[in-house]
Amino acid sequence: MQGRRYEGGFSFIEVLIAIVLVGIAIASLIAANSSFTKTNAAGTELSTAEFLLEQIKELTVVLPVVDPNTGMSTFGPEAGETTLADYDDLDDFDGAVFSPPINNYKATLNDFAAYTQQITVENVSATNFEQVVADHDSANPQYFFRVTVKVFYGSKQVVSADWVRASYEEP
Repeated sequence: MQGRRYEGGFSFIEVLIAIVLVGIAIASLIAANSSFTKTNAAGTELSTAEFLLEQIKELTVVLPVVDPNTGMSTFGPEAGETTLADYDDLDDFDGAVFSPPINNYKATLNDFAAYTQQITVENVSATNFEQVVADHDSANPQYFFRVTVKVFYGSKQVVSADWVRASYEEP
């Protein structure tokens, strides 16, 4: 019975090669799944930050640029404006930081507590919106204001945007 071979099954080497190939395929799928999960998390983070940025834009676009009661442009809240509900004009938001963030109705968004909105309002030159000019320059009043909003997730800045508002009334 020497020389007789079994031709109906797999050899030990063939089984090992199959196990290695299946292992490589599984490892590749796990790595791809991890990559997809990270990409999805980054996309969700960016979408949320864009949403929070738009909330500030919607809030500030409807506000007058200067205080409706005094007609003055005081960067930051005026005297007596101690709460967010008291903010009645655009320049009140200069230097404001909201964590947890707020929506366009000034309501706190506790579900997004890991995010922070940071707002800056600046006078800019009428001929160059990149050039910041002194606040309250009565000798050379400026009627254009740049609003910059930065949204952070933890300590990492996710998104930033700015836009220019014009004041139609004299400050």
